[in-house]
This record gives sequence, C-alpha cells and structure tokens, in this order.
Amino acid sequence: MRKKITGTAERPRLAVFKSLKHFYAQAIDDINGTTLAAASSLIPDLVSGGGNIKVARAVGELMAQNCKKAGIKKIVFDHGGFGYCGKIKAFAEVLRKNGLEF
Repeated sequence: MRKKITGTAERPRLAVFKSLKHFYAQAIDDINGTTLAAASSLIPDLVSGGGNIKVARAVGELMAQNCKKAGIKKIVFDHGGFGYCGKIKAFAEVLRKNGLEF
C-alpha cells in the first residue's frame, strides 16, 4: 500500500493499524519522514475494554482533535491492507464527521 499512497505536508497519509487489543493512527508526511499527529487506544483515559468499534470511534475523535491542532484538513487515508469495514469504517466515519476531507 505504501508504494501507491504517499503523503505530503499539505495532505498527509493517515496510516491505521489495528491489533486484537489496540487501535493506532498516525498522520505522516512521507516526503520529510515525520509524524504530524498521532492517536491510539493505549491512552488509559480513552475507553476501557478491548479492541472494538467503540474504541475505534474514540481514537477517531482524538485523532480528529490532534489533526485540527496540527492544522491538517485534508488527508490520504491508508487503511494498511485491512478491509474497509467494522473498526476501520467506524474510524473513518468519525474523521469525516469531524471535518477531515479524504
């Protein structure tokens, strides 16, 4: 996927990874090799309880806030080979609802 999708400072690549227990997201500028914003379910105050859709939505809210702080309005969505359903879809819907443009 990374060969096909690249991010810039103006439109970073939002990379998503999920495991059985946690959900991670980063806004990455591939040209400079820097992470502009990040969020994950590792934050203790976020939501308790495994890697479900509720956690993905909470991480999406946090990621949207972090992107707004970093001045990011447009992204390239990289779901990392995971199917666009379930947690990934819930995460993306929250980002769109909070004003990020794909």
